Amino acid sequence: MNNTPKTNSEFIGLKNSKKDIVTEENTAQTLGSGTLKVYATPAMIALIESCCAESVENLLSDDITTVGTKLDIEHISASPIGAQISCQSILKEFDGRKMTFLVEAFDNTGLIGKGTHERFTVKSEKFLKKTYAKLS
Repeated sequence: MNNTPKTNSEFIGLKNSKKDIVTEENTAQTLGSGTLKVYATPAMIALIESCCAESVENLLSDDITTVGTKLDIEHISASPIGAQISCQSILKEFDGRKMTFLVEAFDNTGLIGKGTHERFTVKSEKFLKKTYAKLS
């Protein structure tokens, strides 16, 4: 736990950014979300989720993590293989255990995606125990 804020409101305004490059492996054709060799929506979603998760992970105690629960994202422009993708997130709300992020994704020419992403804090061990109990 590093410099953990004392209240949820101290998290508000946290920003993060993360980058990706469009490759054959993260195209719609390869991931099965379409037939074209362009940056796949699932790849953009994974970038958004990891950008948001990483923005708060170092501020949480070791037994706490976050899980994604809701996405409201528009993928508004296609990006070709070779394009550099960047994601920017800002934590706008932290109510109880629920975090709401504003997110934007860009390629070399401009905005390609935007929206909101919600994550909840969970106790890692308890969460995994409950999840894997489904196999019993």
